[in-house]
Amino acid sequence: MRYSNATNYALHTMVHLMLESGRSSMGVQELAEMQHLSPTYLSKILTKLTKAGLIESTPGAKGGYKISRKKQEISFLDVINAIEGDTSFFECSIHHEDCLIENVMRQSEENMKAELKSKLLIDIAKEAELKQKKEKS
Repeated sequence: MRYSNATNYALHTMVHLMLESGRSSMGVQELAEMQHLSPTYLSKILTKLTKAGLIESTPGAKGGYKISRKKQEISFLDVINAIEGDTSFFECSIHHEDCLIENVMRQSEENMKAELKSKLLIDIAKEAELKQKKEKS
């Protein structure tokens, strides 16, 4: 199982936006440069995050993106679902009642989702901020 590169960039973008929360917003160009991405590619990711209600977009020359929900409420799972969707990883190819293999796979997936839901991006942002401060001193 592997998440797409878009999920990787979305998670990093969200952390960057949380770290820069003192600003009114961050432009797509700046966010793209931070991750060495094309602004066009990052725009597609930002659109998905906006549709999921995790960030909001302000149009115009001074516009950009900012977190739209309470930071303490945004989990890894929220971002992953915004990019990947909320579909099951496994579907039994043999259609029969009560597939024991599918039961194990679904339970494992539910455990993983519960873990990702319990991990908040704000905790990573705070950890990154502390790391930056230590590196500067």
